[in-house]
Amino acid sequence: MFRSFFLSLCIIGIASVSLGQQHHHHGGEGVPDEALAKLGTVHFPISCNPSVQAPFERGIAMLHSFWYEEARNQFASVAHSDPSCAMAQWGLAMTEWRPFWDGMPDDRRKAGVEEIDQATSLSPKTDRERRYVAALSAYLHANPNENARAVGRYAAAMGDLRQAYPDDVEALAFYGLGLSSAALLDMQDPIAADRRALAVLMPGFQAHPDHPGFAHYIIHTCDNPQLAREALPAAEKYAAIAPASAHALHMPGHIFARLGMWKEDIAANLDSVNASELAAKDHLDGVAHEMHAYEFLLYAYLQEGEDARARKIYEYTDPMIQHLASIPGIQKDGMYMFTSYMQAEFPSIYHLERHEWKDVLAIPEPEHPLVSSTYFLLWAQAIAAGHLRDADATDRAVARAQSIYKSVEAEGSPISAEIHATFTTMQAWQSYAHHRDTDALAKISAAADEQDRVGQAEVDIPAREMYADMLLAMDRPAEALAQYETDLKLSPNRFNGLAYGAQAADRAGRTEDASRLYRQLLQTTNGGSDSQREEMVKAKAFLHSS
Repeated sequence: MFRSFFLSLCIIGIASVSLGQQHHHHGGEGVPDEALAKLGTVHFPISCNPSVQAPFERGIAMLHSFWYEEARNQFASVAHSDPSCAMAQWGLAMTEWRPFWDGMPDDRRKAGVEEIDQATSLSPKTDRERRYVAALSAYLHANPNENARAVGRYAAAMGDLRQAYPDDVEALAFYGLGLSSAALLDMQDPIAADRRALAVLMPGFQAHPDHPGFAHYIIHTCDNPQLAREALPAAEKYAAIAPASAHALHMPGHIFARLGMWKEDIAANLDSVNASELAAKDHLDGVAHEMHAYEFLLYAYLQEGEDARARKIYEYTDPMIQHLASIPGIQKDGMYMFTSYMQAEFPSIYHLERHEWKDVLAIPEPEHPLVSSTYFLLWAQAIAAGHLRDADATDRAVARAQSIYKSVEAEGSPISAEIHATFTTMQAWQSYAHHRDTDALAKISAAADEQDRVGQAEVDIPAREMYADMLLAMDRPAEALAQYETDLKLSPNRFNGLAYGAQAADRAGRTEDASRLYRQLLQTTNGGSDSQREEMVKAKAFLHSS
């Protein structure tokens, strides 16, 4: 199978994760007690039967690494063993809330309300437990249309809990999660909100370096160009904290990608794919995480000029989804709902990065797509049609995107988080296609400024790089170079940022800058020995003649 071939590309990555996997078989309480050491260190005493303490803490550790499916199995086991345990119902309700994925859709909110109401009816035995239940209950019962305010109140309640019980490490971790989740919804000054979360999470990580929550939540909080470097210590540590979790092995890749550390990004995600496959063999839930790992691998290989390996992932998209669909119970996997998103994103990113505009326009819409999957494809096609100056195609893409804008905004996908910037980008390419160059530059500049202020989605083409591309296409190379240089500070070591920044410098008569950027491109792509892209041919020819 391709999967086996693909994983053989990184023997070191496979070895590192295999040490954390013991091929456990799912059943009863799921993962055996000894595997808890592979999920990080948590301490969450509860007033339930002492026999359920270990599986409850195992569920908490899984919850911190967003292994929601297996965490549910743990909390369900606790509830079965001790039906009077209110905290088991609290744990089940906590698995319904997935703030960094799709938030709280109606079906999970309904289930969460039933579970938290059951927790309340069981009358938690301690003040501390009652506070945990009350904080989550208030959130779940809040008006869904006021989600940002409800998340803020949840964070405040967890802060009060932490103040009342200063030795409760879990309260500190969930307080940090609440603040980080609130920052995700802050459209005014998200970076300032992120820093408020980091003021809680960073001291927690320093005091408890083996706790899975602090490292994980720091990575999510810093998953933007402005803060990524601050999360590097957490990223370098997290995989070792919870190597049994495919998501924990993948998450460092978010920071490595932000910092242009492509080799580290690739190694992390190869580990994650392998962990998902081992989990599938052990009949554990949550194996669809491998889609997210492949998503990052495709992107990273393109930045290294490893187009053949990126192509293999692109071609494997449908077989991968068919493989996942054959796994019993896969529909309850939190990542599985994003299959159509990957079917839109993988080919779009592959062809956009390679500037294959006509190929982008030929990508078919997935069957039964999420609305955000359709929007992602329209975003890609508006960019491609804009480059081709195909006004009719850009008009169609923008009009259809506008018709689904509100639905996408509410869905909770990565592109939903930057819906305004992406739509402004589409409008910019529409104006460019109509030869309204002044308006096009104004719109793409605004989109770039917005991304600089609020952050940028993962696996993305930076708007500022597109701003530079547009200037270069208008034969304004000196201005284009200035934008490429700014872009490379926020999105370092991107193949196209380096290649076209060098071309802009060459056309502007800035020979030293062109040489510097071309040399950096060759360094990023291991000398470009495996790349057949035209950009690499130009780079080598320029450096050879200079």
